[in-house]
Amino acid sequence: MSVVLPLFGAVAAFLARARAGQRIGLLISLAVVLCSCGLALQLLEYGADRYGIGGWSAPLGIGLVADGLSAVMLFMTAVVGALTGLHATRYFAPRLSHDSAQAASQAHRRRYFWPLWLFMWAALNALYLSADLFNLYVTLELLGLSAVPLVALAGGPSLAAAMRYLLVSMLGSLAWLFGVALLYSAHGVLDLDRLSGILAPGPAVWAAIALMTGGMLLKTAVFPLHFWLPPAHASAPAPVSALLSAVVVKATFYLVVRLWAQVFPAALSFAAGQLLGYLGAAAILWGSVQALRQDRIKLLLAYSTVAQLGYLFLVFSLAMAPEAAADAWRAAVLFAVAHAFGKAALFLASGNLLLALGHDRIDGLHGVSARLPITMFAFGLAGVNLMGLPPSGSFIAKWWMLIAALRGGRWELVLVLVLGSLLAAAYVLRVLGPALMGPARGPRIAVPALMEWTALALALLSVLAGITVSTSLRLLEVGNPFSPAPGVPQ
Repeated sequence: MSVVLPLFGAVAAFLARARAGQRIGLLISLAVVLCSCGLALQLLEYGADRYGIGGWSAPLGIGLVADGLSAVMLFMTAVVGALTGLHATRYFAPRLSHDSAQAASQAHRRRYFWPLWLFMWAALNALYLSADLFNLYVTLELLGLSAVPLVALAGGPSLAAAMRYLLVSMLGSLAWLFGVALLYSAHGVLDLDRLSGILAPGPAVWAAIALMTGGMLLKTAVFPLHFWLPPAHASAPAPVSALLSAVVVKATFYLVVRLWAQVFPAALSFAAGQLLGYLGAAAILWGSVQALRQDRIKLLLAYSTVAQLGYLFLVFSLAMAPEAAADAWRAAVLFAVAHAFGKAALFLASGNLLLALGHDRIDGLHGVSARLPITMFAFGLAGVNLMGLPPSGSFIAKWWMLIAALRGGRWELVLVLVLGSLLAAAYVLRVLGPALMGPARGPRIAVPALMEWTALALALLSVLAGITVSTSLRLLEVGNPFSPAPGVPQ
């Protein structure tokens, strides 16, 4: 149902008028949230579940597998998607304008946002549940074909960014497909579980690992392959930016985790893990420095995404040590969830500021907190998550990373973790500083309360991700390839 509902909802929203399509989208969002919660409860009670489409099991049929890891990703996507959708109902609402072209552009965005987002949601959920390498390729293609037009909804400069995103997405998917072909020629199996049981290290397997991992690194925008992300995320409409930074880039990271932790462990070298770790460390430092140099909030947040994604790949270096692997993988999953909630809140807050001020320039934020106290509180609370301060989910995740690095004597990674948090504090305070000081400037434009409260709800969830971490760990234990859970820091 998590795949079928948004897929049929996308078709219905496309055929309906804009207002009816919006209602359909909201109903589907609620239904998918309930489905993801129901699936999580079912897994906690009965364990992992496997389903063969059409009654055909692997290797003849296409298998779907629901375990703790996929359930966490489904729930994260559902919550972010539902709250972002609520925000979008007001963000894309018709506004009084004397410019007929601007009014037509707004109507166009409102008309096509819901069909494209629901189609992308179906692709994301199918990706999380798929247990077949070729089926995963299909979901990657569907994901790219829906994400690119969402970026292009803003028109103008976003069209060039969307075209670059399209080319990158196709190249990454093609690399994955070549890797799948190599694995199938060597083993004749595409099912993840079956492949992990018979995988024999060799040139074909190593080439497949390089191609598939490289393709996903490109689509996840890991440094230095991040060139496409800042223009795409900064130029897209705020709800689209929130979805892209919160959930879309996490989907390709999820695939790398699946491959490295479940399918390829026996064929991976220590040097490969160190390479990904050092790329992650470079992303943290480079992305943070670039965020500090930006004059616009959305560009700052886009480079912040580049930096925060670095933490996810820092984990691959830590996971090469057997005694730290469990802590490292769980830290990555928790960080991905906390970052999704926090970054979605930040982009939605930036959309509120753009609507209220008519721009998102940092030097024009003076005194805006007096006008939009809820929005700025949401921004600050989500910023706490980016910095990794307690009790946020990022704090727990970074704590586990820090412990794993100390146990392994990885002092250079300890330094990167500390510097990354300090730099995150610097660029978050760079926005909050002027917003909290001085009198407000410029004309006042009202921002609908729903837009402010959805941003705040997501910011609160980024903090609750740390408080409710024990529940997440219980869920991750269901049918996942990780070792016993680490303790929660007190």
